[in-house]
Amino acid sequence: MLKRTFFSFCSICLISLPLLSQDIIPPGKLQAEVDALKKDPDMLHASWSLCVMRVSDNKVMASHNSAQSLVPASTLKILTTGAALSVLGADYKYETRIEYDGALDTVTGILKGNVYIKGSGDPSLESEYFRNKNDTITTVERWALILKQKGIKKITGSIIADASCFEDDMLPSTWIWSDMGNYFGAGSCGLNFMDNKYTVYFNSSNAGGPTTVSKMFPEIPGLEFINNVSSGGSGDNTFIYGSPYSYKRYAKGTVPENKKDYDVDGSMPDPAWFCAYMFDKALKRCEINITGAPTSVKIMKEKSTYEEKRRNLLHTYYSPPLEKIIYYTNLKSVNAYAEALLKTVAVKKGMFGSTSAGTDAVINFWRESGVDVSGLYMADGSGLSRVNTVTAQQHVMILTKIYKGPVYEAFNNSLPVAGKSGSLGSLCKGTFAENNMRAKSGYITRARGYAGYVKNKKGEELVFSLLANNYECTAPEMKKKLEKIMVLLTELE
Repeated sequence: MLKRTFFSFCSICLISLPLLSQDIIPPGKLQAEVDALKKDPDMLHASWSLCVMRVSDNKVMASHNSAQSLVPASTLKILTTGAALSVLGADYKYETRIEYDGALDTVTGILKGNVYIKGSGDPSLESEYFRNKNDTITTVERWALILKQKGIKKITGSIIADASCFEDDMLPSTWIWSDMGNYFGAGSCGLNFMDNKYTVYFNSSNAGGPTTVSKMFPEIPGLEFINNVSSGGSGDNTFIYGSPYSYKRYAKGTVPENKKDYDVDGSMPDPAWFCAYMFDKALKRCEINITGAPTSVKIMKEKSTYEEKRRNLLHTYYSPPLEKIIYYTNLKSVNAYAEALLKTVAVKKGMFGSTSAGTDAVINFWRESGVDVSGLYMADGSGLSRVNTVTAQQHVMILTKIYKGPVYEAFNNSLPVAGKSGSLGSLCKGTFAENNMRAKSGYITRARGYAGYVKNKKGEELVFSLLANNYECTAPEMKKKLEKIMVLLTELE
């Protein structure tokens, strides 16, 4: 792996930036494809940019509008995951602590006090990505067995989920109403649980007919689901509406006709409370009596009330290493993971675990690494917000910084591979880019992009960013247009 000192890297970044503001398209097939996209009627009112650089000598191989700020969608996760790996380390593990206050009588087994689940923002707690499909015992059931083994038979207080390490606003303020009730709008809190989502299952009828809800998993007490979903269409076109901590959910749209138990995922109203509820149930199944009802602590003011009482440690649960969490964040583009990572970076930097502190911490990290961050705006860590803007040249500089740093292997392993995995699984089939290009994709309405690494036919490593906003064709059509350009990047020399 090519290594440089921090000082020389920063100098290269600053020297290269003026070059990146120029349009550089070498003659040949790539120039023809770029010219065709410029003249494409679907791009008449669009904004798009391209930046490609050779890693070995920082030579700009191709660029078009590369200094223009564009909505990056999920390619923003490059900034968040790269900073998280660098600040926290690939081996970093979240800790979730099971604590109690009051007194534990080891003779009678009576715990006179409360039991706490103290979160640290771990996004992987009971996540589907880390759950062993053959394991019938859940994490909270293991915790219950641990308490039983310690001789606890009765708890006179409550099970309290302590999520106060992060702000109580689970969602960034710029996320839109039509996103936040759906699984991809789940957000993050100080005690995440089961990916902060649930699944609702629909039985559909003939086209245009009604649907019925057959079941939900997990079953969330008090959740009111108002179903206005009809039958029709070729896939999941259902939108679930609802805000954090609200137990009323509205669903409308369509699911394919004549289906049984067709699954649609939504965002959980209060993951921290639900974790406490499930732990409470698991303890009772272990015949541990609990006097109070499960509850949660979400904000610092509430936390201070409980901190007046001394807590004692019963058990510490550790997450998988950060590099594995990063792997799923990028490969599966998990928004809730990215938002948790953003807030964790803020906490590591001595700031409060909030979205705004997280975006400040990430931007400051890249600025201090020598990247010109003018034109960069972060409103979240995942790219779901349309307020985010990034330039293609910033993508390239950040990707180059990662390539030349100690976290490259873990970061690179998390990127989808063209023709093989993730969102790039269907791209570049039968070309030199297949099984060669590794990139993070991004898509929200009228914004699509790709940024990552690819080797040219000489075996030289290139970093690239290709972003497009406000095109007038369909999303799949835009994907094909960008794919043509990405395939031709392998011919740059």
